[in-house]
Amino acid sequence: MTLTAENLVYLSRCAISAATKAGELITGYADKNVDVHLKEAGENPASQVVTEVDLRSEAVIVEALQPTCEQFDLGLLTEERGDDGSRLQKDYFWCIDPIDGTLPFIEGVPGYAVSIGLVSQAGEALIGVVYDPLSKVLYSAIKGQGALRNGEAWALPSNASLTGKPLTLVCDRGLQELPVYPRLLEQFETIAKRMGAVGLRRLHKGGAVMNGCWVLENPPACYFKFPKPQKGGGSLWDFAAIACLFHEMGAMATDFHGQPLDLNRADSTFMNHRGVIFTTDQALLSEIIKGIGRG
Repeated sequence: MTLTAENLVYLSRCAISAATKAGELITGYADKNVDVHLKEAGENPASQVVTEVDLRSEAVIVEALQPTCEQFDLGLLTEERGDDGSRLQKDYFWCIDPIDGTLPFIEGVPGYAVSIGLVSQAGEALIGVVYDPLSKVLYSAIKGQGALRNGEAWALPSNASLTGKPLTLVCDRGLQELPVYPRLLEQFETIAKRMGAVGLRRLHKGGAVMNGCWVLENPPACYFKFPKPQKGGGSLWDFAAIACLFHEMGAMATDFHGQPLDLNRADSTFMNHRGVIFTTDQALLSEIIKGIGRG
């Protein structure tokens, strides 16, 4: 079936309700000790840790969205339940991360969020819902209908209004641990100067979802993950919802070739094969691909 604009509005409301319910549950554990386990995932701790709260948040979301799966014949891909292949069989599927940024959540610092995307079988994000339970900020977007921040229309300022502002580089832990990190900072200082920005500002933040939101909150800004042969680089559920937000705001969410993100990769749920770049500006995207793209 083909989802109509009205269908997408309805499904977005369902996702918002599910995300905020999960956020309320997560908030209830914010000051408590939680059981932490390791799972098989990417090569770094950020992708390997899982808590009882991740599992309970996921259960809340799945319970809330299960009726829509039956009504609209939707597939389901969640971080903790694994890939049942329905995303490759259905016309559309929910792509769910019950807590993106589990390490910040465990540490009690900003950088974690609930993320729910609706993705077509072709890999296009049609709905994006992100809820930050710590700041209680809700981000949402529907393809062709714009983006909202706490229910109000949200858009990037014009490029002209960015002149004289610093270029913000949002960094995750993996980027800071790379041997090339000092050289990357020098390259970004050069890019900032060339683009008329006043210096380089670094935000050392959290999971991929909130990192993406912080890019949109701090233009001109960028966040990226290099392509690599090893499994990792984030997963489909890390980028589905945020990609919809970026597209609806006219920002850039691409791979390291400047192509749309492969959000329904058939052979894996990881994104390491082509990398990820989020920027608030097309010119900045081009600079990163040209000058940083080789890692």
